[in-house]
Amino acid sequence: MTDGGVRAAERLQEDRVLLGRTSTAERVAAILRQRITEGLFEPGTRLSEESIGAALGVSRNTLREAFRLLSHEGLLVHELNRGVFVRRLTADDVVDLYRLRRLIECAAIREGGRPSGETLAALRGAVNDAERAAAERRWEDVGTANMLFHQAIVELAGSSRLDEMMRQVLAELRLSFLAMKNPRAFHEPYLWRNRDILKLVEAGDTPGAERLLADYLSDAERQLVQAHS
Repeated sequence: MTDGGVRAAERLQEDRVLLGRTSTAERVAAILRQRITEGLFEPGTRLSEESIGAALGVSRNTLREAFRLLSHEGLLVHELNRGVFVRRLTADDVVDLYRLRRLIECAAIREGGRPSGETLAALRGAVNDAERAAAERRWEDVGTANMLFHQAIVELAGSSRLDEMMRQVLAELRLSFLAMKNPRAFHEPYLWRNRDILKLVEAGDTPGAERLLADYLSDAERQLVQAHS
């Protein structure tokens, strides 16, 4: 097993407790989706049924059903006679994802109304975590915190269905982030932009926050499309 495979197995063993006594394909899929979002599995990685099943303590059938669910979401691909792999995104995938992000996130700010204390806390926490990780040069963690910030933006809409949709979008989007050869150069310029969006949300300046977010998403899309072209 490669060093990356050992690291993944160790992290997944930590997740076993989340399954409890009623391990289901949906819960396994949720764990793997989260780990993909965190960048544990890079695009093109072959997922071993043996090592992942042993790490999580689940049956092969349960794991295969989880793989099927994640394949349906566009995170995994099954290659005949080769196995299951984390999907590699194309430039067209990036454009489509950002089209969806603009529809969801900008509308969440525009239509969400006054944010709850819980949502504001999530936004502030994500911004603070990203800035702390950047100061410590943990750029993978900066990317994770950035995703949590945008997940919290969608929570402004107060829709559990949109929240679930955004979790899937962000997991797929993380695959495109991993294509960036210099994660610091990609993530660092967006730290202050997240902070500025947060300030406008706190001040109740919905048009201003939406305008900054739209510009932010357009710039990020352009960078990622170039990386995938």
